[in-house]
Amino acid sequence: MSSVDGGNDTMAGGEKKTSWPEVVGLSIEEATKIILKDMPEASVVAMPSTSPRPLNWASNRVIVVVDTVAQTPTVG
Repeated sequence: MSSVDGGNDTMAGGEKKTSWPEVVGLSIEEATKIILKDMPEASVVAMPSTSPRPLNWASNRVIVVVDTVAQTPTVG
């Protein structure tokens, strides 16, 4: 459970939050708001589920995997 005292990015016990299961099923905009509330310095990156993940680790990067079609594809 994350701490709510002042909006810091630590969990109970002082550990930094490293995952956000509560955003599964939300829009990327909603998920980004929640992630940035917990970790203001985060760089949130949306990636298709079929894309390869970056090989370099970045302590401020949060990858949000997107795997659904949001609108009907159309020609034109």
